[in-house]
Amino acid sequence: MAGKILVTGATGRQGGAVARHLLKDGWDLRALTRSPDKDEALAFRQKGVEIVKGDLGDPQSVRKALDGVYGVYSVQQFWEHGFNKEVQQGKTLADEAKKVGVAHFVYSSVGSAYRSTGIPHFESKWKIEEHIRSLGLRYTILRPVFFMENFMASDMLSSIREGTLALGLDPQKRLQMIAVDDIGAFAALAFKNPDEYIGKEIDIAGDELTGPDIANGFAHIMQKEVKYHQIPIEEIQAFSDEYAIMMEWFNVRGYEADIPALRKTYPELKTFRNWIEMHWATIVGESVRVRI
Repeated sequence: MAGKILVTGATGRQGGAVARHLLKDGWDLRALTRSPDKDEALAFRQKGVEIVKGDLGDPQSVRKALDGVYGVYSVQQFWEHGFNKEVQQGKTLADEAKKVGVAHFVYSSVGSAYRSTGIPHFESKWKIEEHIRSLGLRYTILRPVFFMENFMASDMLSSIREGTLALGLDPQKRLQMIAVDDIGAFAALAFKNPDEYIGKEIDIAGDELTGPDIANGFAHIMQKEVKYHQIPIEEIQAFSDEYAIMMEWFNVRGYEADIPALRKTYPELKTFRNWIEMHWATIVGESVRVRI
């Protein structure tokens, strides 16, 4: 592949998945990180990735990281930085990319960002999307839905192991999900096929299941009963207004990615069953043996 791609968030889940797929395709990579000594950064350096220390909040370090690159993968972190800082970082990276003439700017947004959801961490990404379009960048926007990896959060995984999957989701409502690795796959497809992807805005998901369906998937992999429990929205609000707003939206509207069309584009797109079988050792714990 000609040119170098700058990957932001390479030491995190999304950016890491993107970097792995781009390396597989033979791209020359540069990773921007605030922590170049993290294990993830060191592992990528050993694979030939150029590691650059910088901060998306610092236009000067962003400008330096963009020097000579062909493409950019842009992802920001709402949960760490909050609404205003996420928007500022996303706009800064897009502004600097435009100034230096980046040929292909791939931005990771969120599923249904364009649908006026009222969810703050969706609306922040919509603001960044609008800014990218206003600049005239040659862009691709990927909009991933709920991450399957969210079930690996320590509190949730602990509850699942104890026999309960608890969400604010109505038991009859289907939730679209995606494996983070597949975000990397679609980013790689976009960079590999710019004529097909520049100017495209694509919601991406790999499966669509109810809460009880998801619980049954965990029960199968752990060979024990896992019950589904719907957490009342009032209880969710007590610890997170943001999460409560999102769950209410899931129950009333929900994501609308075209999964069959996505699977035609990328047949390896993972179902929840595919994903859970790939991660069974972590899910069940090292001391438990299962047969798949």
